[in-house]
Amino acid sequence: MSEYSKCANEQAKVEVKNLDLFYGDFHALKQINFSMQRGDVAALIGPSGCGKSTFIRVLNRMNDLIPECRITGEALLDGKDIYGSIDVADLRRRVGMVFQKPNPFNMSIFDNVAYGPRMQGLKDKRLTADLVEASLKKAALWEEVKDRLKKQAHALSGGQQQRLCIARSVAMEPEIILMDEPTSALDPIATGRIEELIGELKKEFSIILVTHAMHQASRVSNKTAFFLLGEMIEYGVTGTVFTNPRDRRTEDYISGRFG
Repeated sequence: MSEYSKCANEQAKVEVKNLDLFYGDFHALKQINFSMQRGDVAALIGPSGCGKSTFIRVLNRMNDLIPECRITGEALLDGKDIYGSIDVADLRRRVGMVFQKPNPFNMSIFDNVAYGPRMQGLKDKRLTADLVEASLKKAALWEEVKDRLKKQAHALSGGQQQRLCIARSVAMEPEIILMDEPTSALDPIATGRIEELIGELKKEFSIILVTHAMHQASRVSNKTAFFLLGEMIEYGVTGTVFTNPRDRRTEDYISGRFG
């Protein structure tokens, strides 16, 4: 039995079964089935508007903020229904989010990272300082900012701001980090640093990465899902999806015939 098959027999960290999502009459996601284990990096690829970002927002209930959004099917975290009696604030702590454009708060570097834990009740200054340092180190930013923690976060470069947003998410000690095209607004050097960072973060967190960059998906993920017009056309081991896809539409997209 392959390693992938063995993992499939264990309880998935995230499991989505026959999920449909509607915005009013618009059928945005159609019969999605998806699972990932602890420590996986799953890349979501596909053309713009195909449902990738909508799907990851299912997993921390950000679609709750959109009027007329309706979901059927199941979305499970550690076997528990994400849309059941789970506390939404706790869900969003467990399932962190990094957006396409860096969005640091209008406060210092230190306070950006400390904000979430403080809101959760952390008051001890020493523990807070230790947590900020540890989170910035995990985001590969500590050495660049350790002497200017009280400076405004918006003074950082775009790539540094994105790593700060990752540190802010890490500080909440999530189990999963959702990344919605986190390098699309960055230059190649900053993009490379984020990709290296994902390689380190996967040792501690499960990661779902939305990306338009095929090379990025092949470099950083161990699983890849191809979305098209609200459907998950194919999902499997990244090497297989890229070199021997089951569906012709996946092959056409990866080879650049459309999209």
